Amino acid sequence: MMNTIFTTLEKLQLTSLETRILFSEKTRDVDDLKVWKDSVSGVIYIDEFYTGDETYIEGAYVEDKKKQLKTGNRDYERITDAKRRLHSNLNLVTGKKLLDFGAGSGDFLRLAKDYCAEVSGVEIQQNYCDDLNSEGIDCKTDIDLIPDDSVDICVSFHVIEHLPDPLKTLEILKSKIVKGGMLLIEVPHANDFLLASLRSEAFKDFTLWSQHLVLHTRDSLNRMLKHVGFKDIQIEGVQRYPLSNHLYWLANGKPGGHKSQLSLIDSPELTRTYESSLAKIDGTDTLVAVAKVG
Repeated sequence: MMNTIFTTLEKLQLTSLETRILFSEKTRDVDDLKVWKDSVSGVIYIDEFYTGDETYIEGAYVEDKKKQLKTGNRDYERITDAKRRLHSNLNLVTGKKLLDFGAGSGDFLRLAKDYCAEVSGVEIQQNYCDDLNSEGIDCKTDIDLIPDDSVDICVSFHVIEHLPDPLKTLEILKSKIVKGGMLLIEVPHANDFLLASLRSEAFKDFTLWSQHLVLHTRDSLNRMLKHVGFKDIQIEGVQRYPLSNHLYWLANGKPGGHKSQLSLIDSPELTRTYESSLAKIDGTDTLVAVAKVG
């Protein structure tokens, strides 16, 4: 029997039939898909559903997502995220052999290659993989093609939440990392301020997506990594979207404030302070975990 998100979370004592409650009866792209939230752990998840590998191989979901977001070209977010990820973790990746699992269009690898001893990627969307290889960045479509104990650090940004059996995937990633090496992953946060504190129904309708099978809490992410055998786990909150985006949601019930005239308020100082304030109340939109292979 194939593992489901429910069986995985139940194994980690993060949900049960008795403690889960119906959080929504639909996602933004599927009208009759139940979304659950555990009343004790706070984890949000979708059970017994997986869009299938074909969705990611063909890449049609990328265009579908652009239409659903309706906030203009996604290059801005891609480039901003890639720069943030490199800047925040430059000390961890410099001089290392790095693997990006779920490399996407390769923005992070293109930035990181000048600092790392070696970079490679795994990406099942064939055209993305082909593009990276044509630029001299080694990319495979299957993690099994990566030798065991071959990389110093594996990064994976907003990938694990898409997978129906994340524990198995994390075990495989762990096997590719040398002893003493690290895993760095980024996932969406169930305690996102707009969702958990402001309880914006418009944002809820928007952010619940059939391809995000689980929205993590700090505890659920920690338990998942610990179960697989990672050590020295550190988890921090990161805010991808600034105050202008939150204000725009509250005023207009739509995304895109960070690319509107309202973005003029987003000075570096305000953005840092707002992220710090959200982190204090565990309300950032993203969680980042760094863990060591013992």
